Amino acid sequence: MNILQIIPRLETGGAERTTLEIAEALTAQGHSAFVVSEGGRMEDELAKTGATLIKLPVDTKSPWGLMANTGALVRIIREQAIDLVHARSRAPAWSAMRAARKTGIAFVTTYHGAYNARSSLKRFYNSVMARGDRVIANSQFIGDHVHVEHGTDLSKITVIPRGVDVARFTASPQNTARGRDLATQLALPGDRVIAVLPARLTRWKGQVLAIEAMALLPADKRPLMLLVGDDQGRSAYRAELEALIAHHALEDDVWLIGHQTDMPAIYAMASIALNPSTDPEAFGRTAAEASAAGLPVIAADHGGAREVVIPGKTGWRASPGDPKALAEALDAAMRLSPEARDAMGAAGAAHIAANFTVSGLQEATLQVYRDLLK
Repeated sequence: MNILQIIPRLETGGAERTTLEIAEALTAQGHSAFVVSEGGRMEDELAKTGATLIKLPVDTKSPWGLMANTGALVRIIREQAIDLVHARSRAPAWSAMRAARKTGIAFVTTYHGAYNARSSLKRFYNSVMARGDRVIANSQFIGDHVHVEHGTDLSKITVIPRGVDVARFTASPQNTARGRDLATQLALPGDRVIAVLPARLTRWKGQVLAIEAMALLPADKRPLMLLVGDDQGRSAYRAELEALIAHHALEDDVWLIGHQTDMPAIYAMASIALNPSTDPEAFGRTAAEASAAGLPVIAADHGGAREVVIPGKTGWRASPGDPKALAEALDAAMRLSPEARDAMGAAGAAHIAANFTVSGLQEATLQVYRDLLK
């Protein structure tokens, strides 16, 4: 098989990571993997998979740009004898769909998020992700959304949950040692329960909600919460978070520690993880990674996180946008003994290993390709 994936940029994120994982699976099985993108910091990782990167300015919504990209993709499809094109983002998907139709090859999309549609025009723009010969949804929540939002026949929708690199996140002596080193580097107090909220600093990820929830807990019942993530240029939002922390006198209880590259070490030094997004997550990757690392997870009770967190067994679900509900879940986590938290985390790790692995994602996606190319 000669497979072409198309994605705007290769910077960071779940869609980008999945692009690399599928490229890796293709080349490992003797197929040819091509990726069309503007590139980014993940280019070296892509090269290690054996895939070919073809740079095009596909991170554009300009009608003229989309038309030009359609022509360029037609040429690439013919020159490289591409069998199937797989689009992972809306703007380039319009070019990819037209190029696939012009050349008569299969067209697959992955619907990566519950895209907002506040107008009929925006709904039409989003609809390209539901127009594949096969539409991959990265959770059952997204699969149901595609069917209801776009009327896509259920026979065309394949639910393939996003995969977690279980081996990378599983608790191990190496991860534990790096976690201890990182705790020393950050000067974490040794007598505090550590809770982590791993997410870029953007409002819908729920950092404000988490700070408000912490303020509702008695001072002697609070964990030390680490907000792990970059503001990606949102300096005003970071300043707002800092002001809110100061307003509630939480400087000793909520720390912003920025982007961290070694997330297994972050999870290894923590006891609880939070995923309190105020908008539904398509899947809830950070919740799944934290569970794979053996942490009980508190997640907002909507979206794909419902498929990741089993209440009372692997963590808690809190009413979305409700600081009181989040505080109650935090209080419940803090009341557990360390042994009980560890048991809940182990149940979460088993749940992830059974249902949300990279190898499962890879094989299911390649099977979609095979089915279409029979």
